[in-house]
Order: sequence, then structure tokens, then C-alpha cells
Amino acid sequence: MKVVIIGGVAGGATAATRIRRLDEKAEIIIFEKSKYVSYANCGLPYYIGDEIKDKRNLTLASPEGLWNRYRIKVKINHEVIDIDSFNKKVIVKNLKDNSVFEETYDKLLLSPGAKPITLNFLDKPLNNVFTLRTVEDTFKIKEYINFSNPKKVAIIGGGFIGVEMAENLHSLGIQVSIIQKDNQLLKVVDRDIASFIHHHIRSKGVNILLNSFVKSITNNDSQLIVELENKKLEFDMVIISIGVIPDNILAKKANLALGDNGGIKVDSRMQTSIPDIYAVGDAVEITHNILNKKMLISLAGPANKQARVAADNICGLNSEYKGSLSSSVIKVFDMTVAVTGITEEVAKTNNINYEKVFLSPFSHATYYPNASVISLKVLYEKDTHKILGAQAVGYEGVEKRIDVIAAVMMANGDAMILKDLDLTYAPPYSSAKDPVNMAGFIIDNIENGLVKQFSFDDIDYLIEKDNVILLDTRTENEYMMGHAKGFINIPLDELRNKLYLLDKNKKIYVMCQSGLRSYLATRILMENGFDAYNFIGGYRLYSSIINDN
Repeated sequence: MKVVIIGGVAGGATAATRIRRLDEKAEIIIFEKSKYVSYANCGLPYYIGDEIKDKRNLTLASPEGLWNRYRIKVKINHEVIDIDSFNKKVIVKNLKDNSVFEETYDKLLLSPGAKPITLNFLDKPLNNVFTLRTVEDTFKIKEYINFSNPKKVAIIGGGFIGVEMAENLHSLGIQVSIIQKDNQLLKVVDRDIASFIHHHIRSKGVNILLNSFVKSITNNDSQLIVELENKKLEFDMVIISIGVIPDNILAKKANLALGDNGGIKVDSRMQTSIPDIYAVGDAVEITHNILNKKMLISLAGPANKQARVAADNICGLNSEYKGSLSSSVIKVFDMTVAVTGITEEVAKTNNINYEKVFLSPFSHATYYPNASVISLKVLYEKDTHKILGAQAVGYEGVEKRIDVIAAVMMANGDAMILKDLDLTYAPPYSSAKDPVNMAGFIIDNIENGLVKQFSFDDIDYLIEKDNVILLDTRTENEYMMGHAKGFINIPLDELRNKLYLLDKNKKIYVMCQSGLRSYLATRILMENGFDAYNFIGGYRLYSSIINDN
């Protein structure tokens, strides 16, 4: 069997080595148009920021290594320019000498990846405007920084690469501004979680310009002029990081079916619309397990799993790709942000009847040193209790909690089971009631009618109503240091003795610092005949959102 693979990196190289482990006699050829067959995409910003010192560490495998260990033929600087699926051959261009030749195949695997989106910012290419997608891009950026010593850099786009680049450029002593057209960075989380991220990034000295649309980038005496809708800013260097699109040029030439988002259509076996042609990675559309529809998911984990599935089926096994939850994690300076599933915004857009919980537990037992707060948000479907997604931000143990929830989601466990999970505990690592268990306890209370909730979006409406009481149950000192408009203060420990001050004919909306004391207050109130509601996230969340601008 002769297998031709177009593209290396996560998808192509992983599939090639899996095929070899399954079939010692197969002839395997990888065509890679760059100089690097397999490299660490996710490590590229950290090389620029000197976290990764040696550029050789970015290369995960070499053509020589793949041949010596796996007898895989790798032809770098070779671009497949066309596919003749009827005659089962590809047309290849040697980028070193521009010669063109044909290569036949029995099975073909496409792993072309994605390419950066570049809008019409520029009238002409400029040597101090960059995108970051490949190793070559990384070396160009690093070389420019080393030789030109830029003082002010703009990053256009606040996704994963944009935020990671901001941190790494800042670590080099460069003044960084992130320009984002939306009202938040990292759209994989909701606006409430994003507010904590914004505060943290700004605290490090990075400028964030939200709701800012770039009209043009021009050059003026070696300075770049970035024109926004209402002002012009000067920078020494610009990095464009506004997302990627699937590299589907070859797929179109081969008349492979494409999905609504421009990605290559594949079934659960990673088979395309043409027999004996498979596709994996950022160029394909795969099933999102929560929304149950095909989407583009540009993440290394799914690409590697898809590569294994494709390789299995190429070699005669029967493997299926089980879909993706879009689980991801990102380092934001010394903070960690992790997500799985969908956001509240996506749930609203898809008309899903959902409920949410927001809690602020500590990463481990508070009596053990250096415990830190985790902001954890979990969404679930009201009717079925199916977990829709989870988001967390903090300094320790963040990704662990999201991984646990993601595992429950992949096993089709409902939200109620979170309270029953038997998770490890020791004071340096967790609490006897793990944050994931705590989320389950809250969900259990909601579904059993022990607590009713209200959120940030409700406050402006409630302030205008006469038949409600807005109650802050923090201490007097906490209240005096800052409180939400319209809220009166009765500390939790004094509440039972002051119930006579409250009108039972009015609904009572209760807030505290994190949501715990206000929950206890709502139970006291409900047990005494009041109609009470607990504020999701507490004043900690409220103040983070209200002060995020």
C-alpha cells in the first residue's frame, strides 16, 4: 500500500507514524511545503518571548529522524499543487528548483492546516507587519525584534495567539497594545469571565483597546500608522492575529465536498467525499458534540486524534472520531484560563434553554498556604441536565477542574453527577469539597428548588422596580468599601434578628462577596416565608464586570 500525505505538523506526521506502526510494509510519503515537517505550533509565541531558548526545541521531528525510525519518506519544500483523484495521483512542485512531477497513491491523506486571515489593512506588504502561523513566521518576527528593537507593538486580534504574543512581547520589555474589534478578548469565554482576564492583562501594563476596528495600516518614516474609526496610533511593529481559515485550495481542485464554513467535509472515519482520500486537522469540519453540528475547530488535540482515526481506517481497522468539545487552555501571564463546551452567548444564539452557576472556590484548602480563588462557571440544559460547557480562570488548579468536567461531558454524564464525583483530596491540592463537587451541589440546590438565582444582566431592571428589596449581606466594612447601586446592607450574621425590617410582600434579591453568604441568607429568608433570590457570582463578579472598560 502506498500512502501519500499532504502536510506534516500535528495531523500529517501523527498519521504517518501510526500507519507505520500498523503496517510495516506500507510506502509512506509526506509532502510538506515548508522547511519543517513537524513543529510545535503552540510553542511559537514562547520562542519569541525567550521562554523557549533553543529554536531546535520547536522541531518535533526531522525528515532524517522519520526515515531512520519509521522509514517514512519526507519531502520538505515540496508543494502538492493538484490532485487527480480519478487516476489516483498528485502533482507536486519542488519549491527549490520549481520542477514539477507526479506521484501516485493508493490512499491519500490531506493535512493542509489553516492560513491566517488577512483583511485589507495594507495597501502593500510592509517588513514590520507580521502574521504568526509557521516556524518561518516565528523566525522572521524574532529576527526583526533582535535587529530593529521595536519599542511599541500593536497586536490586532485578541484570540489565543494575540494574547500569548502580548505576554511574550511584554516580557521582552516592549510596550504592547491589543486591538480587538469585539467587546472582549478570548471569545471562547463569556464576558463575565473575560472581565477578570482584562483586569489581569491591564495590571501587567498591556494596553487593551476593545470595540476598536482597524481601518488601515500605513507606513510613515518607518513608523506604522494604525487608523481606527476615531483615532490614529503609531507603532514600530504590528502583528495581525485575527483568526484563521481552512486551507481548502487543494480540496477545491479535487472537487472534494466542502462544508458551510469552507472546511473539508469528512465522516466519522475522516473519509472525504471521494473514496481513498482522507482529511484531518484545521482544514476539516468536524462534529461539535454540544451543538451537534459540523464546525471548524483549530486545536492540536482534535487534530492528533483525527490523524489516528484516519490512519486506522487507511490500514483496515474501524475507528471513529467521537467529535470535539473544543476544550482548551491558555496561559495569560501567571493566570490560567480553561474552557470546554459552549459559552452562554452561544447557548443564547442557538436558543438553548440553559441554566448557569458561577462560584469562586479556592484552589485548595485555605489553611494550607497559597490557596487562590478560581472563578468557575458551568452551563447546563434545563430540561435534560446535560452539561453544555464550563469556563474557569485563576492561578492554580484551573485546567484540572475543566478537564474533569470535560471527561463527564464526553461520557454523557449529566450536571447532577458533578456532586457525586469521587475526586482526590489533600490540603495542598484541593478541598474535601472539590470545586467541581461544589458546582454540582449548587446545581442540585437549583433543581430541587432550594435556591433561585439572578444575574448581572438583571440588576439594572431590578433597580427601577418598587416591589423588590436589594440586599447586600456582607459586613458593614465590605459594604462601605463598595457596593452595587440600590442595595441596602444587613450583614448575614445579623439577618435573623432584623427580619422584621423586611417586607414579605416584596421579592428580595441578595448579594454577598462570592455567592456563599448570600446563598445562606436566601435559605434563611425562604425558611421564614420570604421570596428570595441569590446573585450569581457575588460582588466580586459584579465589580469585575462594572469596572471593565
